[in-house]
Amino acid sequence: MVARFGLFGGVQMFRFSRLSGPAIVTGGTVAVLTVALASCAPKVVPPPPPPPPPPKVVIIPPKPMPPYGASNNLAFPAADANGLRESVNRNISPSQMLWNLRSAYNVAALNCNAPKHANILVRYRAFLKNHASTLTAANKKVDEEFRKKYGARFTAAREQYMTAVYNHFALPPTLPHFCDAVLAVSEDGEAVKSADLEAFAVRSLPNIEVVFDDFYRRYEQYRIDLAAWQAQYGQPVAQPASAVVLPATAGGGTGTSPKK
Repeated sequence: MVARFGLFGGVQMFRFSRLSGPAIVTGGTVAVLTVALASCAPKVVPPPPPPPPPPKVVIIPPKPMPPYGASNNLAFPAADANGLRESVNRNISPSQMLWNLRSAYNVAALNCNAPKHANILVRYRAFLKNHASTLTAANKKVDEEFRKKYGARFTAAREQYMTAVYNHFALPPTLPHFCDAVLAVSEDGEAVKSADLEAFAVRSLPNIEVVFDDFYRRYEQYRIDLAAWQAQYGQPVAQPASAVVLPATAGGGTGTSPKK
């Protein structure tokens, strides 16, 4: 094949043939050949699309529950500026504190039936026997305090107050901890003389009352935690079709059902 220049500067390509001599290959013919060769090249296959993302996992923490198995609608006293809650065992006279300590012994002797609390009943009986005169005197002082405050009809007011004292000590969720506290106080009280009994009550009754302070603090925190949980998880939320909701277990992992 040879090339020659035409009159107007164009290039013509000659192809020689043994039979017919040279043949002219024009520019259009070259283009046709190029397209034909390109159509014979292997086709490029596009890569497959990426796989879909995994299902979204929504971990729901356990719903907060009341402390010590308490009901979820329990009323509890508010704390004052010092963090102390209103109680039948606060802001009362030393004589009333001694009588309330006797009431705590009484409630514990009737309700603390676990083997480890067996000494409560034994010590309560000894308490009544060894301090009979002192307890009688304290009872008379308490009567005088109510009479001074409520007049001749003080008996009903005192009975109402003492009912509240017994109900306070007998609050079911706190009973195991109450029994432990009374057991410890009664052990300390075995060596107390009658002359020191009122002072013993003044310093020991708060050691029983702390059980209820702790319970109410925990219950208040439960209410706060429950409100936060309900705000985030309490209402059903529309999830994507691919979402998988896994409630968390108490140990922080996930399980098949929420912790009750």
